[in-house]
Amino acid sequence: MKEAMPVLTAGAGLHETLALLTSQLRPDANHKEDMVFLKDVFSERSLGYLMKIHEKLRQYERQSPTPVLHSASSLAEDVTEELQSGPMSTEEKELLHLLSSPHLKAVLSVHDTVAQKNFDPVLPPLPDDFEDELDEESVKIVRLVKNKEPLGATIRRDEATGVVVVARIMRGGAADRSGLVHVGDELREVNGVSVIQKRPDEISQLLSQSQGSITLKIIPAIKEEDRLKESKVYMRALFDYIPLEDKATPCQEAGLPFKRGDILQVVTQDDHTWWQAKRVGDSNLRAGLIPSKLFQERRLAYRMKMGTLPNPKSPKKPAYEQGCDKEDCDCEGYFNGQYIAGLRRSFRLSRKDRQDSSGEGSDFGDSDYTTYEEVSRYQQRPNERPRLVVLIGSLGARINELKQRVIAENPHRFAVAVPHTTRPKKPHEKEGVEYHFVTKQQFDADALNNKFIEHGEYKENQYGTSIEAIRSVQAKNKMCVVDVQPEALKRLRTAEFKPYVIFVKPRVPESRRRRSAATSPGGGERGRVTDEDLQEMRQSAIQIDQQYGQLVDRVLIKEDSASACAELRGILERLERESFWVPISWVRT
Repeated sequence: MKEAMPVLTAGAGLHETLALLTSQLRPDANHKEDMVFLKDVFSERSLGYLMKIHEKLRQYERQSPTPVLHSASSLAEDVTEELQSGPMSTEEKELLHLLSSPHLKAVLSVHDTVAQKNFDPVLPPLPDDFEDELDEESVKIVRLVKNKEPLGATIRRDEATGVVVVARIMRGGAADRSGLVHVGDELREVNGVSVIQKRPDEISQLLSQSQGSITLKIIPAIKEEDRLKESKVYMRALFDYIPLEDKATPCQEAGLPFKRGDILQVVTQDDHTWWQAKRVGDSNLRAGLIPSKLFQERRLAYRMKMGTLPNPKSPKKPAYEQGCDKEDCDCEGYFNGQYIAGLRRSFRLSRKDRQDSSGEGSDFGDSDYTTYEEVSRYQQRPNERPRLVVLIGSLGARINELKQRVIAENPHRFAVAVPHTTRPKKPHEKEGVEYHFVTKQQFDADALNNKFIEHGEYKENQYGTSIEAIRSVQAKNKMCVVDVQPEALKRLRTAEFKPYVIFVKPRVPESRRRRSAATSPGGGERGRVTDEDLQEMRQSAIQIDQQYGQLVDRVLIKEDSASACAELRGILERLERESFWVPISWVRT
């Protein structure tokens, strides 16, 4: 016997009917999957909200409420004048204060606009003699309604014919959204004003001053371009750009400002000089102009030739974080009482002795200047090796200590690459734990074959970190954390390692008086710190940022060891579960 369907009351709404229908769905042997699908759809919370909104709108239509007054703003002004004409009680003063508030005035103004139903744009009628002006040419009349936003189109005078044509349509602008204006269209009139004899800058001013509706008389291009599908090309900006300071841009107001590290969606590269792009995550849907890669590189090369830009291949070498200061520069492998294999780092060398290995790496190519880097989203898959984490640091960052703390907390997930050395093995040391002990001949051969990411000499002994040492850690499904000098970054930037680069720099106060005289920015006893020391730390961070900032994924400002360690730990955990922008060559291989 089938259960009877409950009877709905007369006032039951659509969402109530939907809920009741959902409760009555019963699995059927032949259509079980369909029943489950319907139940899931009908039980969706967003669908219930839509039904409630629908009922409210239908209720509004049935009631058809009419405004009591069409000029509430005028009435409020009259009441305000009446209150101010004489002495006021406490209640009258409060009423005057309410009527004078800008928020209430705005609400009343909106009320009057809706009540009078004058919120739709009113387009002017076409002139009576308009058809007589068309002659034999195919003319298109376009009417656009814009607010304070730019029209979203640039114009130029054709050198061959002398006519004014549409040079560029900005994606997402008013002209683009209309679909009625195209590149190559000849512009004849703007709001009835002929532009045939006007200069492009005069026409641009005429367009910018027009508000509300704009009527354009256009001679369509012989072949109107189809609207291009939105491009899926993403670029990481490797320099800062301010359109208002760029005299070469065809329209400064149409330019898109960005900072180094911003991700840009390039929607069109039709123009070899000026691309159109949007900032990823920006709420503004209108595209803006940015210099193309080729154009930016050419003008940077010109500035270098003219002596107004330093040569990027011969920068001033910055001072780096040097790490261990012990006599034999041999850091202990114990941290908080726990021994961590491979934590020793013996080749914290002086800058004059430290070398990085040349070889394959870097995705920036052979160009002297880096302007943009094509990127794509990447998330580590369960069967993939963990990404390499690279730490670089300016003076005072003490990144070796930071690395040790993080690895000591979880040695099963994080590890370091065991260095190679020609130093004799000490009695307590084990091969492949503290170091890989090799002969000088073997070390020199490995260095010649570019097997080290960096290497150097200290007290007549050679030290280096090899590529194979990193691979060995990753083969154990551990995240390898290395700290290197910035020159080694380009060697590590490969699809194999997919390095995530973290630049650690201490927070340096303005002067020595604002900090403890016996504590360095990284924490711990380092002796008295002078203002000259602080200035050197500050300058070190600036130089590294200028020369290698385009290779950095994250900047970690170190207040103290504990907070910096917690922040680094959070970064490493997100690397395993979140997606990040990486060079597109890393995900194509």
